[in-house]
Amino acid sequence: MTMSVEAAAQALREATRETVRRYSTWYLIQGVLMVIAGIAALVYPFVSSVALVLFLGWILIISGIFQGISLIGAQNVPNFWLQLVSAVLSIIVGVLFLRRPGEAVVTLALLLIVFFMVEGFAKIVFSLTIRPLPNWGWVLASGIIGILLSFYLLANLTTIAVWLLGVLLGIQLICEGVALSSLAWQVRRTA
Repeated sequence: MTMSVEAAAQALREATRETVRRYSTWYLIQGVLMVIAGIAALVYPFVSSVALVLFLGWILIISGIFQGISLIGAQNVPNFWLQLVSAVLSIIVGVLFLRRPGEAVVTLALLLIVFFMVEGFAKIVFSLTIRPLPNWGWVLASGIIGILLSFYLLANLTTIAVWLLGVLLGIQLICEGVALSSLAWQVRRTA
């Protein structure tokens, strides 16, 4: 049983490495775009924080509307009322975000804590999966930085400033962008 699990894990690692090699151009483009977005967030931290709140507000409204539309004629579906409440709440929270983006910063900070943490763990697992590839350590470092940013944000949640979210988002985007770009660049050079 242990051998089959190890063989499956090895096959999964090799498939992941091959995917990185095959799509290295897309990883490179994604990395460069993330660095550009990160620099913009650092240069305009207040604007990027408010833009995040507004973007999230619209996403919540749109997803709530689509969820509501999908429930038309589905009153017999299990959990119909729970789904309907979820759709309405999505729209209400989205509207509140749009009406008062400055007050939504704490909510956004909580979401960024979760995002940085999940993204950090995802990058760490990804880096350990692709480990023999060149520059896998950069991806590992970006994951660790994401987790550290989430703890920093959590520790300073009560004194959060609107511009801080933009700065932290900029740092995270630049770290991940540099990691993905360097990984893709090295893979392309060695392929």
